[in-house]
Amino acid sequence: MDSIAWMAWTLPTAIFFAALGCTLAVMTWLAAAYPEAERVGVLRIPTTRGDRLFLSLILTAIIHLVWIGLVGTDTIATLPIGEDGIEVSSLWLATLISLGCAVLIFRTV
Repeated sequence: MDSIAWMAWTLPTAIFFAALGCTLAVMTWLAAAYPEAERVGVLRIPTTRGDRLFLSLILTAIIHLVWIGLVGTDTIATLPIGEDGIEVSSLWLATLISLGCAVLIFRTV
């Protein structure tokens, strides 16, 4: 177990991978139920759902790396759960920004 200690398997990491898995499952179902046609958006190049997912994941990584570099991961709140409470990192704000950007990408690109 010590060999994977550096991977930081935390609750946010687990939620991220669970959300990613759900996204891929829903997109697979959408591809089977509603075959897609390429769409031309603001980039003026034809894109598919997979292209837009890839763009949103790359942008999410960039947003989080820039956030960590400029803002950090300080605690912004403590939820009154359990004996000591659960600390909420400012990185959750970057996640909300990333979700907004993903919606924008899927709607306009």
